[in-house]
Amino acid sequence: MPDFYEFFAGGGMARAGLSDGWTCRFANDYDLMKAAAYRSNWPSEELLVEDINKVEIAQLPGRADLAWASFPCQDLSLAGNYEGIGHRAAKKQTRSGTFWPFWDLMRSLIEEGRGPRIIALENVYGALTSNTGRDFAAIASAFSGAGYRFGGMVIDAVHFVPQSRPRLFIIGVSGDVALPPSLKVEVPNELWHPETLIEAYRRLSSEARRRWIWWSLPKPAPRTLRFVDLIEENPEGVEWHTPGETAYLLSLMSPLHLAKVEKAKKMGRRMVGGVYRRTRKDDDGAKCQRAEVRFDDVAGCLRTPAGGSSRQTILLVEGDRIRSRLLSPREAARLMGLPDAYRLPKRYNDAYHLAGDGVVVPVVRHLAAHILEPLLAADRPRTADVVPIAAE
Repeated sequence: MPDFYEFFAGGGMARAGLSDGWTCRFANDYDLMKAAAYRSNWPSEELLVEDINKVEIAQLPGRADLAWASFPCQDLSLAGNYEGIGHRAAKKQTRSGTFWPFWDLMRSLIEEGRGPRIIALENVYGALTSNTGRDFAAIASAFSGAGYRFGGMVIDAVHFVPQSRPRLFIIGVSGDVALPPSLKVEVPNELWHPETLIEAYRRLSSEARRRWIWWSLPKPAPRTLRFVDLIEENPEGVEWHTPGETAYLLSLMSPLHLAKVEKAKKMGRRMVGGVYRRTRKDDDGAKCQRAEVRFDDVAGCLRTPAGGSSRQTILLVEGDRIRSRLLSPREAARLMGLPDAYRLPKRYNDAYHLAGDGVVVPVVRHLAAHILEPLLAADRPRTADVVPIAAE
């Protein structure tokens, strides 16, 4: 049974995606609320609640098959003003800069002959372009400098759950691990390797490009789960708005979005739309608040509830009957692919934050089934048609 370390573990969504076929040897997060949720679902001793800067190599047992790290994304997006991961020796560490103490642990393991066979990173799409691509180049240089072959993929969770959530995944493999030819392609696949990723690759150093892998990942089966299928009639943690509150929400919509509501009313079936409040300019150029809705059976990307605009409201339309409310904690968890048996924090903001900060469970499972597990299976034992990485 393969084993793994889970860094920036949050509520354990990477662990949920890897499933019971994997053994967790060590997990780390510093957030007490997330740690409580993690332990509620996996009551074990693997989780260390500590600042990543204070984790010591002696606390990491053995040589793991996989080290997974969904390091903080705030500084790689607009929410963090694109401050980036910073420099390893920077006096002030950004939140996303916690990548460096994680990587220092990886380097120390490598020096001891215990480098993980596979290192997987997950972060926002903006990691490709933050600091004009320097952050992505620094991460790529970290992999290549450590002797790992690696490659990136952009996977939108919409292929697996009814949520628009594109994320960057970087998978690196140690030089002493065999690489089956079937796990790579010679040219990018537009489904997983968009132009932004290709451009980021072109800006890498020659050494990083030499170690680059265009991973081969099959297209998943068509998704059958719809946004409306996840909606609860009697949710816990939220209440349906009053008719007056729903009317006010509709009053914030432009004619374009009101037309979407009217079209949904005529569909002859239950329709749900995700609503976000935005600041827009009116016809006179003055700023005003607008409510914008989408009825494509896909929720907008879940975010942490830093402010009111981050909380997704739903609009449920059944003919002329229109109701609205905030997305419930369980619905948010379902949008992340978590089963209903998963225990959520009791407070609304905690549960929503846990979901919005996580990785989508079925995406992890897809990567595990088609890249991580085949890599490890081929390496134990190595077969005649496998080319050792060091020989390439």
